[in-house]
Amino acid sequence: MHEATKAPKISFYDYIVIGGDPAGIPLATTLSENYSVLLLERGGSPYGNPNITRSSNFGSYLSDTSPNSPSQQFISEGVVNARARVLDGGTSINAGFYSRGEQKFNKEARLTNDSLIRECYEWIEKVMVYKPTLNKWELALKAALVEAGVKPDNGFSLDHIIGTKVGGSIFDENGTRHTAADLLQYANPKDLSVLLHATVGKILFKIKGKSRPLAYGVMFEDSFGNKHKAYLKGSKKDEIILSAGALGSPQLLVLSGIGPKEQLRAHKIKVVLEQPFVGKGMADNPLNSIFIPSPVAVKTAIVHLVGITQFGSYIEDAYQGFSPQIMTNSELKSRKTNSICHKTPGSCVSKTKFGDIGLIYLRCLQLGGFILEKVNGPLSKGELRIKNRNPTDNPSVAFNYFKEPEDLNKCVNGIRTVLKAVDSKAFSNYKYANMTSKDILDLNMKLPMNLRVHGNTSSSLEQYCKDTVRTIWHYHGGCHIGKVVDHEYKVLGVDALRVIDGSTLLNSPGTNPQASVLMLGRYMGVTILGQRLAS
Repeated sequence: MHEATKAPKISFYDYIVIGGDPAGIPLATTLSENYSVLLLERGGSPYGNPNITRSSNFGSYLSDTSPNSPSQQFISEGVVNARARVLDGGTSINAGFYSRGEQKFNKEARLTNDSLIRECYEWIEKVMVYKPTLNKWELALKAALVEAGVKPDNGFSLDHIIGTKVGGSIFDENGTRHTAADLLQYANPKDLSVLLHATVGKILFKIKGKSRPLAYGVMFEDSFGNKHKAYLKGSKKDEIILSAGALGSPQLLVLSGIGPKEQLRAHKIKVVLEQPFVGKGMADNPLNSIFIPSPVAVKTAIVHLVGITQFGSYIEDAYQGFSPQIMTNSELKSRKTNSICHKTPGSCVSKTKFGDIGLIYLRCLQLGGFILEKVNGPLSKGELRIKNRNPTDNPSVAFNYFKEPEDLNKCVNGIRTVLKAVDSKAFSNYKYANMTSKDILDLNMKLPMNLRVHGNTSSSLEQYCKDTVRTIWHYHGGCHIGKVVDHEYKVLGVDALRVIDGSTLLNSPGTNPQASVLMLGRYMGVTILGQRLAS
């Protein structure tokens, strides 16, 4: 890896991959086995940053809004979102849960070679994936989900199967994160160049004398603002491949002149190809969480467990041993409750009714954990539009959370299942006996889940889902297969350009898409390599 400031002004490669995301890294690594590859990443390296590499620091970067943060914040419909800005994308900033996608994903993604799919997953898992050890809180929740009807207990599995299971983790037994960048150990170092802080402004096309626009190079800037150009060597098989993610790839297509005509005209971008479907079909699986205060200490951990329901809701453990720090010490002191925080949780509880717990209770308790509920799919879709011609700025994105009634119904059933699990015998040690489901929901309504304006009590499960919706960072769409790219991920209407990443997905695969997107990158790398070597 090198800073883009060290790159030559002009360079030539067989393949240029834009974006070091979970698909881009295995793709570039695979292609480097036989051909020269340039991998351009707009962010920095994940290595050496303990906020990224240590599980104990998970999420600390989400509030970092500095230009060098590995997380670039944006807001959609009152929901605070985060877009990865670091080599290996989401695998550097996610909660680490690893689970393979379902068979439906393979069909939608047009991946027909089952043995290659399996080999690609195993290629990734040898480097990145570990079997976690559950703590007592997680074991209790696991049994509680089964008791609540999320059956059977499937134990540990990397496969997507109905029931409750323990999945893989990209955090090892020492709490160290292993990201997609670790897959670079497979690369041919002589033929793979990785440039950091290389921001691609546009893809270059030859149009004159061509029946179809031909991608032949890219223009990018380094961290000093110096411009560089990288070109394909000129073989008919050379290609530029976009792997900039669900936000980056459609954004860059529009900036390069491929997209809806009204957007191109509005921003005075030369039309290379009118493509009305670029940026359409954007989706983010809605997430709703419930914080459960615990009367006993809970060991810190992040997602290891999932309940995959029959009705399309996924229930996961998260952030145990954690309590939202809502009130400041001065606020507590002003309410004359600061002394309570030095007493036992039991004494704190005895001084208040659960209906009036509020935020003081959470500050005092400092015990408990979140349970997450994610809607699969989803059916609700939105749109991405560029706001300006600056590639470093976020585009405008609408996901239309819960626009489709079926998504809302799945959330309601999921929240109902979570509450049933919390009220189970298996989970009884980690829940206050006199705390009702309404107490729990009302308590969570007071937490800053998003920027939406709503009341402090829950009127219904439907309203709870809408009022407390959050992101799970599983963005997809914008370059849908069959609309923007064909079944080989070639951009329709142009030559020598593909998009291979989450922007092509019709639905988010599995409980967490990272395994499937990593596999997609390796699968297409092997496929492209095989086709080229055979020709």
